[in-house]
Amino acid sequence: MGILRFTHIGICVRDPERSIQFYRDLLGFRLRSELQVQGEPSDTLLRLRDVDLRAIYLERDGARIELLYYASPGTVGTDSPREMNRIGLTHLSFRVDDLAGTVDRLRAAGIKIVDESRIDIPVFESAAVFVCDPDGTLIELVQSPGDIEAPPGG
Repeated sequence: MGILRFTHIGICVRDPERSIQFYRDLLGFRLRSELQVQGEPSDTLLRLRDVDLRAIYLERDGARIELLYYASPGTVGTDSPREMNRIGLTHLSFRVDDLAGTVDRLRAAGIKIVDESRIDIPVFESAAVFVCDPDGTLIELVQSPGDIEAPPGG
């Protein structure tokens, strides 16, 4: 038996409602399901004690994210964006059709835009910038014509 399929990417969050609003309302994910777990066997699997976890599953374009809210033992870390050369997951990336308009809409919603990361490549009609989710997870927005990875008709 081998690996059957990819299932999800987990993202630890401080405020589940704020994160649901970000991923659902601003990035277009759809709420799929929720799961509440406490104690064993989750304590062992997660290598934590006294786990009280709300897991919220959202999906977009066949990709699923799991927002993890730990009522207990709580969360650790800061909401500062991670350095891109730090080992581990660095960012999520999305193709957009209008980078300036998307950035304006996110900024108006109070989302942190990492303005110093903005690049424009006019010869390729491309541009990109990073924004942050409510907990500092980096989100790359890329505008570029001819998305060869887009699903048929998309």
